[in-house]
Amino acid sequence: MCAARYANPPSSTLRHRVKPPINPIIVIPSRMASSRLPGKPLASIAGKPMVLHVLDRAREADIGPVAVACADPEIADAVRAAGGTAVLTDPALPSGSDRVYAALAALDPQGTHDVVVNLQGDMPTLPPGQLRAVAAPLTDPAFDIATLVTPILSPEEAAAPQVVKAACAFADGQAVTAALYFSRAAIPAGNGPMWHHVGIYAYRRAALARFVSLPESLLERREKLEQLRALEAGMRIACTRVEYGAFGVDTPADLLRARAILETS
Repeated sequence: MCAARYANPPSSTLRHRVKPPINPIIVIPSRMASSRLPGKPLASIAGKPMVLHVLDRAREADIGPVAVACADPEIADAVRAAGGTAVLTDPALPSGSDRVYAALAALDPQGTHDVVVNLQGDMPTLPPGQLRAVAAPLTDPAFDIATLVTPILSPEEAAAPQVVKAACAFADGQAVTAALYFSRAAIPAGNGPMWHHVGIYAYRRAALARFVSLPESLLERREKLEQLRALEAGMRIACTRVEYGAFGVDTPADLLRARAILETS
């Protein structure tokens, strides 16, 4: 009796236990224009352009095909010369998310890939496992978007406005939870851990289409954080906790740091 019972669990049990598969694609938005470090996608690190290191990290994650959404022909030339897939996008597009969406339409017009990972082209030291971690929560249909957070380790980090904080809470042993808000301010108040947002996103395809169609929201404009547009529109964002976050190369000092890591590894 018991064997038969467990061999054929009721359909309601299966709905709770079986997560639907996803079919991701990784798209790396990249552009030469940068106020603090112009031309950074082609900055040399360990003998090759930075964008190619990011391409390598994405391939190493092994979760799906990888392409670079290029605002400039010289980036596309470098990617193709290295055997990568590049899509030229309108340089006037306002954000990396818009470039990812435009490239996705060209790469996959049939809609084969239901999840797209937006990996910024300035993260050459990213652990590939974090790309698997950011996509995984979208097996849960309750979430539209997923991202990463890492613990804040000092009062100085908590107070820094350039460190984006995620208001979220993890129960003991919990790896994924919902984001309630993002801010440049030190949130939430009170005792307990605080979380530094790592700017890598995975979107359901329909969620990305909706996101780029929305106008800039009021809180997005106030905090200068585009993820607030999604929250204000009622979209749900999952946060996966990781031990540490890869840094983005935004300044000459960041570039020196990336070179020191990758040229000695």
